[in-house]
Amino acid sequence: MTPRSTTSQTGFNDIAKGMTIMAGCMLVLPVMDAIAKYMAVSGGMSPAQVTFYRFFFQVLCTLPLLLVVSPRALFSAKRPWMNCLRGVLHASASLMFFAAVKYMPLADVFAIYFVEPFMLTMMSALFLGDRVGWKRWTAIAVGFGGALIVIQPSFEIFGWTSLLPVACAFLYTLYLFLNRAIGDADSPLVMQTMSGIAGTVFMGAALFAGDALGDKDFAVSLPQSGFALTLLILLGSISGYMHLLIVRAFRLAPLSLLAPFQYFEIISATILGYALFSDFPTPSKWLGILIIVASGLFIIWRERQHTGANPPLDGQ
Repeated sequence: MTPRSTTSQTGFNDIAKGMTIMAGCMLVLPVMDAIAKYMAVSGGMSPAQVTFYRFFFQVLCTLPLLLVVSPRALFSAKRPWMNCLRGVLHASASLMFFAAVKYMPLADVFAIYFVEPFMLTMMSALFLGDRVGWKRWTAIAVGFGGALIVIQPSFEIFGWTSLLPVACAFLYTLYLFLNRAIGDADSPLVMQTMSGIAGTVFMGAALFAGDALGDKDFAVSLPQSGFALTLLILLGSISGYMHLLIVRAFRLAPLSLLAPFQYFEIISATILGYALFSDFPTPSKWLGILIIVASGLFIIWRERQHTGANPPLDGQ
């Protein structure tokens, strides 16, 4: 085997590894949301309290790893305040999502949440000057139409709560924009740990403020059993380690190849929703989900065509 072919094979193996990691993470992440729904529905814990524990146990999982790998990194972060703002945005988005899954089927929440790629494309065009042609604008409009198909019956049942996934998608879009602004100034482990600390502090303040105002979705409580505590630790562990693996996947394979795997979340969310809560999308909602996914995949494909993003098989 020539050096060139060896390098190409290494690059191909890295891409395959990145795609495998991404697919696995997308299938596992909805477990986190199923735990949040279970704790809210069966465990009697408020969405805000679940969100607090999600970030608290994320820090407990990632901070020891950071102290072992690079003990001084946390105190020499180049963008500390930006990383803290990331944590606040991520915590706010998570709160919106966990509040939504308390009242709505998991698959519905995920389907509506996937307007996020459309928002990201729109904001990139409006604020970063990215060129977006009429085909992608059409796909965005069609995708939002698909979201409305899912939202409409949910709105009749759940009211304004059905728009919480849209709010989550918007906040997460801002979070992604901030990630672009920060770039690789700090390591992923530093970014994840700092955002976890900021998210924990923010949710602690929000939790006590909301509880003082008597909002039941901000009620303060402790785990009522060892099983509940185990679930919350698992919630934080999945959050911390899966996102670190996603960062690893993006370093192994191009974004254009990995982005479609995000829709795998709908698969496991549907399975978990049916198995644990007897929730299953109606035919009309499946139509909306299909439209959203097809529009999102088309936007990803057009982005790849526009940027000429091809798999770097030579590892470059």
